[in-house]
Amino acid sequence: MKLALIIDDYLPKSTRVGAKMFHELAQELMRRGHEVTVITPDPGLQQEVSSDTFQGVNTWRFKSGPLKDVSRVKRAINETLLSYRAWKSIKSRIKKETFDGVVYYSPSIFWGHLVKKIKARCQCPAYLVLRDMFPQWVIDAGMLKAGSPIERYFRLFERSSYRQADHIGLMSIKNLEVFQMTNKCYPCEVLHNWASVKPGILTQEYVSLRKRLGLEDKVIFFYGGNIGHAQDMANLMRLARRMVEHPQAHFLFVGQGDEVGLINSLATKWGLPNFTYLDSVNQEEFKSILAEVDIGLFSLSAKHSSHNFPGKLLGYMVNSLPILGSVNAGNDLLDIVNQNNAGLIHINGEDDKLHTSALLMLQDSDARRRFGIGANRLLQEQFSVESAAHTIEMRLEAGNAIN
Repeated sequence: MKLALIIDDYLPKSTRVGAKMFHELAQELMRRGHEVTVITPDPGLQQEVSSDTFQGVNTWRFKSGPLKDVSRVKRAINETLLSYRAWKSIKSRIKKETFDGVVYYSPSIFWGHLVKKIKARCQCPAYLVLRDMFPQWVIDAGMLKAGSPIERYFRLFERSSYRQADHIGLMSIKNLEVFQMTNKCYPCEVLHNWASVKPGILTQEYVSLRKRLGLEDKVIFFYGGNIGHAQDMANLMRLARRMVEHPQAHFLFVGQGDEVGLINSLATKWGLPNFTYLDSVNQEEFKSILAEVDIGLFSLSAKHSSHNFPGKLLGYMVNSLPILGSVNAGNDLLDIVNQNNAGLIHINGEDDKLHTSALLMLQDSDARRRFGIGANRLLQEQFSVESAAHTIEMRLEAGNAIN
């Protein structure tokens, strides 16, 4: 098949997990014999559209306003214009035979119009990879009022995005259940997050992060990825504060987001000598960092009603890192990780239990190794890119057979 993959953030400039996941999906679909074109915005582009090839993947980049690390109002405006700007830029390139299927990624919720246009012209099915139930999670977090005009505005685009999908893939069973409670008419299934199973390799040119930061003899608790409201970063900072009395433990956070200021202010307020924050790095350096650290941290806000599987866990699993973190109540990620001996997960707010688990991982290197092996095994059994590509491939082939 000739496939269009649509996402609002892509390599090589992006540092986000979603961009990495979609790139690995594109490469796997190509390995399976399909032709792939990624369609993505580029805020730095001067012309309307450009074509390039990144690591073998054909990419169409269209001109857009900035979408990341800008004010919420500016982001909302620029995301609202995504489909309009994309179709205006690429419509002359698309004929009836150009694509046999569309795969689009949410976030963003604003791809509905573009997908509708491509489907109509090419008479092909579409698959939505739904990773973020926006705007519900911002309502849960108290950042947006239910029933407000802006919520109704976002809901229009959310429903438009869902309507274009011949099939929707959600990241967990609990997420599927929550989705179906309010969206009964859409065909949907579980499509786990995915990753290539190849770990990062430290090259001769790479200067050890441990050496650069003076952490040669430390056990590094690592958090890598989005640092925002959905994560409740104060939860992990409380853990770092309690672990100060164990000087062998060091907390390293790498990423960007709305709560970077919060974690740095808490580190200063509490005088944490065991904490380091670094800005985002490119994907290659991120892989190298994962090869050096000891424990993979994550956190989800207790206010969530959806049940996310954070993409950052995939990088931890690829590198056989034990997983340590907190989730919202009812999140099936807790059982998945704990029952597969891939790490230790607790309900957000169970600070004493999280602290006890952190002490175990700090003091017992054999336990870290066992959990790390379990994490990598879980990746290969349930979260491989091969499995995700196979599911999407089958759905699009079935959709073409109906058409």
